[in-house]
Amino acid sequence: MGHLGHARLARRLAQYVPGAYPSETLCAILRVLVTEEEARLLALLPLRPVSPERAAALWRVGREEARVVLESAAGKGMVYAFGAGDGKRYLLAAPVLGFVEFSLMRSDGKFDAGLLSRLYHQYCQAEGDFIRQQGSAHPALARVFAQEAMLGEEIASEVLTSDRVSAGIDAATCITVGHCFCRTKMRHLGRSCDAPREVCLTFNDIAAYLEEYGIARSISRDEAHAIARACMERGLVQIGDNKKSGLAIICNCCGCCCEILLGYKRFGGTGLVSPSAFVAAVAAQSCSGCGTCAARCPVGAVAIAGGRPAVDDGVCLGCGVCARFCPTGSCRMQLRPERPFVPADMIEKLAMAAIDSGKLGNFLFDDQRSPVHALLRRAVNGSLGLPGVKRLLLQPRILGRVLGAARGSDRSG
Repeated sequence: MGHLGHARLARRLAQYVPGAYPSETLCAILRVLVTEEEARLLALLPLRPVSPERAAALWRVGREEARVVLESAAGKGMVYAFGAGDGKRYLLAAPVLGFVEFSLMRSDGKFDAGLLSRLYHQYCQAEGDFIRQQGSAHPALARVFAQEAMLGEEIASEVLTSDRVSAGIDAATCITVGHCFCRTKMRHLGRSCDAPREVCLTFNDIAAYLEEYGIARSISRDEAHAIARACMERGLVQIGDNKKSGLAIICNCCGCCCEILLGYKRFGGTGLVSPSAFVAAVAAQSCSGCGTCAARCPVGAVAIAGGRPAVDDGVCLGCGVCARFCPTGSCRMQLRPERPFVPADMIEKLAMAAIDSGKLGNFLFDDQRSPVHALLRRAVNGSLGLPGVKRLLLQPRILGRVLGAARGSDRSG
């Protein structure tokens, strides 16, 4: 599976939730992004933020040497960097909403974008195991945001702050924009649509990190609002991280290039993306049967039968694109009978997904040099396969304790 250090890093990334799928193609991607020595060291990082001192102890090197490696990896998008000065902490980047996107979001020519595009296409689409694995996450990795302008007055009281892209923009402490990974990849493959590319919005801590290392450029709230509006008017789908607070990213996606939407259409209702709290509905009495809604739907949720559109509620992502382009106003958004679950924050999402996927032990015992931790990881993960254990851990009282421990661990290091 390629060089030893890159193979170890591939296996380390597989410990995330939902994680990377170890393969020769992944190793080839990692060989473009990091050196053999960097891969060997990064494979030893915990799945929680660490200081340079902690990394130095894990790697058995000096603090300054550790800091140089961490800074290099952060500049390559392989390690998140948060904070400043002595309080700076580093975290091994996840594959999705991480190094996969960051490597092609940038415009500085740091990597061979053509080579990476071919490798990502092979890894994500031709092989498909990585996308299937991403779709195994529960709660879902990402969620759709309905176009706010398409949410009429009759459901206005049901639109929560966390449902609004505009609220996420207004609350952000830092905002950046970068190139869309998916359309950049497709452009290098000669298959991109003509939708704009510099539309990938990031917010708050992750935006500050991307700005510091030149992976994305800082923009104002007004520019972010303008980008979001233009993308909505273009018929692109707003997809962001699946949590209520601390918005990190909003992608403006098309059904022909987006890895998430392509995966959703290919593999069905997976954990790749959670629908919005809304669903499309068509008023038959005013519908002209023009078929615009079916043509515009990015995931094929609308079919024309007997000259009239029919919406498949189980496929509809509630993006609002069909409602925007309906010439008669017959296609509208309504509240779903049951709101999709949205985790409170990243810690809750990861903890629940780790329990569901049988990977909780990876986060509780993540010292990669310790044989004891390796045994405890296997024991905890194995216990999650026993009847009733997952259901027990997901009960509010027990989950609250798990979240408390996870948040405490997240503050350490």
